[in-house]
Amino acid sequence: MRILGAGSGVVELTGGTSGHRRWYRRGPVGVGAQRPVSAVTGLPGAGAPPAGTGPQASARGRVYDVPAMTDPRSTARPPAPAPASNVAPAPAPATPPAPGTSAPLPLDRLGRRMHDLRISVTDRCNFRCTYCMPAEVFGRDYAFLPRRQILTYEEVARLARLFVAVGVEKLRITGGEPTVRHDLPDLVRMVAAIDGVRDLTLTTNGSTLRRLAGPLADAGLRRITVSLDSLDDEVFRRMNGVDFPVDRVLDGIAAAVQAGLAPVKVNMVVRRGVNEDSILPVARWARDAGLILRFIEFMDVGHTNGWRMDEVVPQVEILARIDAAMPLEALPATYAGEVADRFRYRDGSGEVGVIASVTQPFCRACTRARLSAEGELYTCLFAAAGTDLKTPLRAGATDDELSERIRAVWTIRADRYSELRAAGTADRPRVEMFAIGG
Repeated sequence: MRILGAGSGVVELTGGTSGHRRWYRRGPVGVGAQRPVSAVTGLPGAGAPPAGTGPQASARGRVYDVPAMTDPRSTARPPAPAPASNVAPAPAPATPPAPGTSAPLPLDRLGRRMHDLRISVTDRCNFRCTYCMPAEVFGRDYAFLPRRQILTYEEVARLARLFVAVGVEKLRITGGEPTVRHDLPDLVRMVAAIDGVRDLTLTTNGSTLRRLAGPLADAGLRRITVSLDSLDDEVFRRMNGVDFPVDRVLDGIAAAVQAGLAPVKVNMVVRRGVNEDSILPVARWARDAGLILRFIEFMDVGHTNGWRMDEVVPQVEILARIDAAMPLEALPATYAGEVADRFRYRDGSGEVGVIASVTQPFCRACTRARLSAEGELYTCLFAAAGTDLKTPLRAGATDDELSERIRAVWTIRADRYSELRAAGTADRPRVEMFAIGG
């Protein structure tokens, strides 16, 4: 535990960034004027009724009343009921063992395997994006984790190897902003050498890529994802909260391409009233540049970003804007558990995707685990708490003991927050996104 802001007279007790328990809310979920969206069935672009008439239809064919987040059709499949507090559902049967191992791969209670591990290497960031780490909350005097509480690179690599042994094939290095941690290529080199890692990537705001893209590629990083919320410099500076120019991020993306970190993906979080007018310009730019673009619905991660349902630009509207100018057609998922709905331009000029956690939740296919910078295992982006791996690791636990702890956590996992999102979940504790890598 530590005291935050004591020098300024504001005293707050906390157990670390991931254990932060002071919540900042700016408005209740679902309150405010709802902006109507035209309904589109299947792929957007044709037959849309006037705005505000009828429910929204998704690109997957489901119809939602977005303000209430319920399916209005009586024939719709309701969400599976949560288990009673005194009755624990039996864990799903385990999968066959991985090649070269004897222990079966663990499945959670909904039959989901562990495929992806997001590794947060720091809770710090040089941006103050309004949807993640708003400056009015995380100001100059905010106390982030001290160095001794953060996993060393050797500890991260050891845990990553154990996660791979229980089924993880994809590793993503995140933050905070991972590139603000010193000597990041050293960690990349360590985890790139782990046998069984099929995909090693990194998510960054791109601010340091001109300097780091080459060393990261040389260390074994295979590809990269860069956050870019607008090409409009004024909008971009306002959203990143530190007046950082968009041209420097674009230069960082160019450096990543030159370094061979392909395919380069670009993530754009869309927030109504802030940057929805950037959807089409960014889509055109990414298509012309040969980059893969992923739009992300504004999500209620943590409690500091002032999330409101009426500020969510849903997948159906994002696709409709693009399809009207550059016709799209659906693509199949590239692997089980892929979170983005993928589409290609009909003229063959590239692809675009949408991560629609709010209006098209994909909980039942989620295969992601998250390791925080302070060594806690989280099984959901919207989790309230994690499981401590650092303490037993530093106390001398064997690999077998740590692996059993990881397996035990996964086999009792039943997370599906986005399927249950409603007014009743508004005040549920949730860890902040920057603490577990988004």
